[in-house]
Amino acid sequence: MNQKLFTGNFILLILGQLSSLFGNFILKLALSMYVLDATGSAAVFAGILSAAVIPTIILSPLGGILADRADRRNVMVALDVLTGLSVLGAALFLTERNSITVICVLLVILSILGAFETPTVQACIPTMLEGDNIMKGNAIVNQTASFSYLIAPMLGGVLYSIIGLKPVMYASVVCFFLTALFECFIKLHYKRPHSAQGIFSIIRQDLSESVRYIFKEQTAIAKMLLLTALSRFFVMGVIIVGLPFIIRAVLHLDAKYYGAAESALAVAVILGSTAAGLLTGKLKIHRLSVVLAFLGIFMLPAGAVFFLPVNAMVQYAVLVLSFCCIQTVISIFSIFAVSLIQQRTPNHLIGKIMAYTSAITLCVQPVGQIVYGFYFDRFSHAVYLVLLPTGLIVCAIGLSSAKFFRDMAQSGTE
Repeated sequence: MNQKLFTGNFILLILGQLSSLFGNFILKLALSMYVLDATGSAAVFAGILSAAVIPTIILSPLGGILADRADRRNVMVALDVLTGLSVLGAALFLTERNSITVICVLLVILSILGAFETPTVQACIPTMLEGDNIMKGNAIVNQTASFSYLIAPMLGGVLYSIIGLKPVMYASVVCFFLTALFECFIKLHYKRPHSAQGIFSIIRQDLSESVRYIFKEQTAIAKMLLLTALSRFFVMGVIIVGLPFIIRAVLHLDAKYYGAAESALAVAVILGSTAAGLLTGKLKIHRLSVVLAFLGIFMLPAGAVFFLPVNAMVQYAVLVLSFCCIQTVISIFSIFAVSLIQQRTPNHLIGKIMAYTSAITLCVQPVGQIVYGFYFDRFSHAVYLVLLPTGLIVCAIGLSSAKFFRDMAQSGTE
């Protein structure tokens, strides 16, 4: 296949994602730091994050239907404009008295909009690219996100420490509007589907078709998604809740250290995305069980260092290094899993299937965040009691999945 990878449409998509993700990262970091500073509780912090994820889980299937039936370019433009307006409105109404309420409402709104945007963006990639370029394109999009993630958290932490929350929110608004501008120039073929059915009949038919495809026609996809969801319960609970809580409440380091940690994680994602691109055609499905097992293995040093009589900076360094290794592995696994699903899904179903992919893998995340929020509060003076058992459990999950991935490869799914 001689298809060009960097087409005009793909370049515009990358530029839009770069701006959008940069705005998202500086916004989310500033909001997280503000909530932790205001409440001082990992459980409250985790509860707010978890509540914000629920609309994405519930509405993602509808987002997939919209991605398959509407003009994807117009959907992306509208969603980014609405995101910018939502953040702008929240910044204007934000006061010290109502700050937590406004932040909660804003996170829910962003979650709702994300339920429609994520499947639309993911559906655009196989529309713009073909064959092996799909996996390479996903790797490049991941790298683009990582470059934003590399700069934005560090900058967001510094800006939040120096000038506060509102200026960071205004900066993110500019990023979202700039993204919408880039997306206006994307040209995608769109043919309006003709249907005499009512809206509810269309929704019921599309949901039924996509569910049948995942759970009857491509059962390996369903099993992979469920396995990924189980892993996310443990790993994402530790990373999303544990990292900021340990840095701020256990090690008592300021926001700049958390920003630096987030930037280091971005470098890890870049390395993982690059590795995934280089491993295209080389990493076989039956090896993915080993990849999952390494998620748990790399978590063990993060817990073990809190046994040792070392200072906070050494513990911080080991914690960040361990989480970077985990993030690298997650990137490799995610790119391969998503690309395999995209390659095996027809265009008229791609939006809905990617929406279910997001919904299924996200469905356990709020529970994991809440559980780990309480665990980190309960064991704040002995966080190794959270990190070490989690590492062992995830490692066991990966090793126990070996037969599934071998059968998946032998059946020709690979």
